[in-house]
Amino acid sequence: MNFFKKLVKWLIAIIAILIILLYVFDYGYIIRGAKIVYFTGHKTAFIDDYPYFENDTIKKGLQVDEWPIHKNYNSKEPTEKLSKVNQDWGTIAYVIIKNDSIWFEKYYDGFSNTSKTNSFSMAKSITSALLGKAIMDGYIKSLDQPISDFYPQYSYAKTTVGDLSSMASGLDWVEHYTSPFSVTARANYDDDLAETILNQKVVKTPGKSFEYLSGSTQLLGMIIQKATGKSLSNYLSESFWKPMGAANDAFWQLDDKNNRLAKAFCCISSNARDFARFGKLYKDNGKWNGKQLLDSAFVKKSITPRFKESPEYGYGWWLKDVGKKHFFMMRGHLGQYVIVEPNDNVIIVRLGHKKSPDEGVGKFTNDITVYIEEAYKMLEYDL
Repeated sequence: MNFFKKLVKWLIAIIAILIILLYVFDYGYIIRGAKIVYFTGHKTAFIDDYPYFENDTIKKGLQVDEWPIHKNYNSKEPTEKLSKVNQDWGTIAYVIIKNDSIWFEKYYDGFSNTSKTNSFSMAKSITSALLGKAIMDGYIKSLDQPISDFYPQYSYAKTTVGDLSSMASGLDWVEHYTSPFSVTARANYDDDLAETILNQKVVKTPGKSFEYLSGSTQLLGMIIQKATGKSLSNYLSESFWKPMGAANDAFWQLDDKNNRLAKAFCCISSNARDFARFGKLYKDNGKWNGKQLLDSAFVKKSITPRFKESPEYGYGWWLKDVGKKHFFMMRGHLGQYVIVEPNDNVIIVRLGHKKSPDEGVGKFTNDITVYIEEAYKMLEYDL
């Protein structure tokens, strides 16, 4: 018994020393991350994690622009394959919008059409839309404006705001989602996100090639906030959330209650129907109910590959061909998707707990093709 007591005391002492060392060497965010993830029974960031963070509210307007319900709403059952993958991969929302009307929708695991879940990196597409809006509003000159105009410490680099949006920044950033010591983990759980980002140097020639880096979008968000003098949540609310008639307020996760910097690279909590509005906005070349919310030339550029060698990415949006069809999409960790085929006037939204097991940073996973193929089978459309 005495041995057991001594062992427990030693273990407690070792743990205490480790915790102290983490804080001493500025890795205290790991403790915060462990509390949020592991102490809640998860193995990674999870889709309904927003209550564990500080948030800004993205306010909806007084006028709600409800999605019309298609005359054939839910008239088709999900295919056998779709039903299986939705169960296996933890889908919580699957929606097909046809000709701007909700043609099919189904929710799982206790979630509904108003449940708030994490966009993860779909927020990158939304942040890029805010860049387009800031250019349209005159806060930012163009895609070619140097980031050093906003942060002089980057005067040695030639990186532009367009380079940030198109993932060609040249930043010294390692995109890693499992290591607690990675800069990506620090960005998600640290209490001073600006410090983390501004410590990243430009180490490669910018504007030459695609490299998916969350830090690029975070720095872009910081520039938009600095240029407009408005928080990202307020600018998003006035620029898109209200004009597009979002049905619900949304939340944008912040780094800390004192700094209150939004995580531009991730973490807008909303629902399938409201996320889908950005798919419709880009499908319709930046126009909503006859009003040009976003410059059509910017939209076109966003959904066109910047680099011939990287046809999968434009400015903030992913691009993928399936069969003879050309899709553009918002993508997020664990399989959050808004997928658009403008010629067929189809928007597919999938939200859920995980994606297919062939995961890889900056790579298309098989589940995306499955969600597209099965939707087209239900619609009886050719691919």
